[in-house]
Amino acid sequence: MKRNAALFVFTGLLFAAIGAYFGVQRLAPDPAQAAAVNRLLAQTLPDAHGQPQALFAWRGQPMIVNFWATWCAPCVQEMPELSALQAEIAPRGIQLLGIGIDSADNIAKFADKYRIGYPLFVAGVSATELTRAFGNQAGGLPYTVLIGRDGHVKKTYLGRLKIDELRADLSLM
Repeated sequence: MKRNAALFVFTGLLFAAIGAYFGVQRLAPDPAQAAAVNRLLAQTLPDAHGQPQALFAWRGQPMIVNFWATWCAPCVQEMPELSALQAEIAPRGIQLLGIGIDSADNIAKFADKYRIGYPLFVAGVSATELTRAFGNQAGGLPYTVLIGRDGHVKKTYLGRLKIDELRADLSLM
């Protein structure tokens, strides 16, 4: 009887552990797909002034890619800090790119008004799928991706950035 009870307890604990493992895995953000960087760099997107730009030009360069929208308050709040960061990291060869999930007209007006210090591109709502390829299953904004010189995703951030954390994470590049 004692042996059977011990077996039942062991079996129960084993199944509880398996359930907990799969529960945590389901809640964890999806890892960025390896093809997401290639998909990003294959894009030709209009910049804030409507001029088409091939993102392939940044292949082999460490990048911070920030997905944002003009209607997203946390996105707009972090942009002055990101502009200042771009000036700071440019000598290290790190490029910040803003991918707007918004209309071309809204992004053009925003760029003219705020004079952001890094390139802004218009991707519209189709960029939502690109953020998902980078692991943003929630579809939230802002969403930021660190891409190393080797073309691998080093880290992703959902929500407003903590600029000091981002600075520290640049060592991953």
